Order: sequence, then C-alpha cells, then structure tokens
Amino acid sequence: MKLNAYQIMWVLVFFDLPTETDVDRKRYTKFRKKLLDDGFSMFQFSIYLRHSSSRENAEVHIKRVKNMLPELGHVGIICITDKQFGQMELFIGKKETPLPDIPQQLELF
Repeated sequence: MKLNAYQIMWVLVFFDLPTETDVDRKRYTKFRKKLLDDGFSMFQFSIYLRHSSSRENAEVHIKRVKNMLPELGHVGIICITDKQFGQMELFIGKKETPLPDIPQQLELF
C-alpha cells in the first residue's frame, strides 16, 4: 500500500514550562531531551515536531509524550496530515522560507 499525504502524519508538541528555578530548568531540559530522544526535532523554541508514517505510528509517539509530561507547565499535542503540513507558510521576517525537509520513507512490500 503506497503512502500518501493524507496517511502520513506530523505530531507537533507545543509547551510552555516554568524555568525560574534550577529544578524548573532541570525539568524543562529533561522533557526537551526526551522529545529529542523520541525523534522529535525543534521547529521553534517551544514547538517540536515528528514525522510519522501513519496515524497508528503517530499515536505511539503521542502516548510517549503523555507519559513524559512534566509536573508543571502547559503542553499541547496536535497531529496533522502531511497534506496539511505542506500547506503551511513559513516566514522569517517578511521573507518566505521553505518547509523543513521531509524524512525519507522506507517502503516495504
């Protein structure tokens, strides 16, 4: 079965965690490191994203994020299709920039 832009998913994690104390900063760093260890990439300072080959695969990573939630702060998780992600417009100042590279997919038959 060939994958298409409606089956491939992107998981985005948005977070705003406290960083006032040493303990807060340690929690922030631990959460961020766990996201990176699970294959997420930084999109913006508090927005991380991960490419997933299917809704089922995306759900695995969403469950992992839920299991690593820090004690304090706000975390949002959204899953969108590759088609929706491809319609995003990105700008640095007023200059439009290209979307991040899409990871290569291994197709098994």
